[in-house]
Amino acid sequence: MTIKKVIALGISTAMVAGMAVTPVLAAEDPTAQFEGLTANEAYEFPMMVKSFQSTYWEAAMKGMDMAAEELGVTYKAQGPNSESDIADQVNMINTAIGTSPAGLGLAACDTSSVLEALQTCADKGIPVVTFDTGVADAPEGSVVAEVCTDNAQAGSVAAENMYAAIKDVVANAEGQVIIGEVNQDATALNIQQRGGGFIDKMIELLQADGKTVAVAGNEFYVNAATTADATEADADVVIQVAVPAQTTVELCSTEAQAILSKENCIAIFGSNQTAAEGVLAANANLNVLGSDAAAGDVIGVGFDAGSIIKAAVQDGTFLGAVTQSPLMMGYYAIYALTAAANGQEVSDVPTDGYWYDATNIDDETIAPNLYD
Repeated sequence: MTIKKVIALGISTAMVAGMAVTPVLAAEDPTAQFEGLTANEAYEFPMMVKSFQSTYWEAAMKGMDMAAEELGVTYKAQGPNSESDIADQVNMINTAIGTSPAGLGLAACDTSSVLEALQTCADKGIPVVTFDTGVADAPEGSVVAEVCTDNAQAGSVAAENMYAAIKDVVANAEGQVIIGEVNQDATALNIQQRGGGFIDKMIELLQADGKTVAVAGNEFYVNAATTADATEADADVVIQVAVPAQTTVELCSTEAQAILSKENCIAIFGSNQTAAEGVLAANANLNVLGSDAAAGDVIGVGFDAGSIIKAAVQDGTFLGAVTQSPLMMGYYAIYALTAAANGQEVSDVPTDGYWYDATNIDDETIAPNLYD
């Protein structure tokens, strides 16, 4: 696949909530900066992923493979056993920096943990391209480009589609109802933005319909929800946010089960593959998820893909999910690193997110982003 073919795929029209929308890349194509790019040398780039726990990272590496073959460069993907093993990832990053690579790709497990390493990169002139998640407080001159989904917007898409399904239940509720959110962590910027984007949009939608809202649970997300307008005891709707002690499907499932076990829980969001699979694992014990809120089903919405989530969307256990394109993230991260290693100035590459459900999961704009 050539860069032109990949660009064409990247700017195709997405389907959100059954309506055609113009994705981020369509307005001004940031991938055009890579037209005609060739590597000045046979670079080898260390690519730091968050872990190899989920197939998400396998999809990202497929994109890296494509780009590396086209450009004549190589890469070495590295990552800890789990996304909670923050110190292990930092050690890997520091070891890679010690070899003075031509560039470094970074998907940080904990963005605050990599600041010292990024300063070393800036001091040594090693360009860093972040992918999947950015680093908001990166030292000046360290990160040359981000290849990331607009995570706050992607979280809001999940909220919009969920709210359409539960709006009547909320309107007719005689008492307080709970909307759950399971985030695998509160440290990675992409998860923070995605979880916050969902919460902020859900609060906006609920308040527009005259409902008061409280956010409860994990302290980070509670403090970030500045538009909440009620206490947990008094709110019409409580958005209950859970974060496990470690990033595993099993612990996400434990958190999800605690939320789903509440009689007044009407919906739940799992904000990435690990969290969404945890929600589904919890449902295996409770059997409360479905796509008909009026019939009493708890409405579940996921994020990312993988065979478990795709099957749940197809059979109606999940209303739907939002997927990113990890393949494109991996692909453009290698292109951005190569351009930077050549001495070219590079800019950020926002990648598309897509809402998918049983009606559009096989569409040509959706299917290429749904890894197994």
